[in-house]
Amino acid sequence: MKRLLIAFLVLSGLILNLAYAKEIKTNIMLLISEQNIEGPQRAWWASEIDLSTAEATIAQKLLEQDYEVLEPSDLTQIIKQDRAFKMVNLSASKSVRLGNLAKADYIVLGKAIASAGANVPHSNMRSCFANLSAKLIRVKDGKVITYLNAAGNSAHMDVITGGKEALINAGRDLAQKIIEALGKEGGK
Repeated sequence: MKRLLIAFLVLSGLILNLAYAKEIKTNIMLLISEQNIEGPQRAWWASEIDLSTAEATIAQKLLEQDYEVLEPSDLTQIIKQDRAFKMVNLSASKSVRLGNLAKADYIVLGKAIASAGANVPHSNMRSCFANLSAKLIRVKDGKVITYLNAAGNSAHMDVITGGKEALINAGRDLAQKIIEALGKEGGK
């Protein structure tokens, strides 16, 4: 009877630990500067705007997989206290410092650029392309887990809208690669 009671207690403890471990979410900070066709290079941490098109797409895909994405509003105070974080081209070491202050587990640091191509034959539409390059950084030791590239394209009569669509497509592509890399890393 005593052995049965001890086995029950041990098993109960394991079940509780597994349930608690499932509740802990991986915190991810997105730092992707973006430049759409004919527009300036922008980054939310440098100009206090919302997430870029690519970041918003990546964030949505990560949230769907139960990752926690740190919002710009969560980091406003930290950035205001240290003006060194207000640079569009944030270095890996500064991003890790920001990640530590924000209690992030991982950082996606990168750049997204959309460009316009030629007209689609027999049409008023323009080809638009987006390229996204990033690195996934583990905050606790500053190690780059992987380097990632993604691309997207679109055809639209308005190049700004076409560029945005291409950035969304590249963001979806990159999000899937981030999720796969985090899965291999054990970040979920």
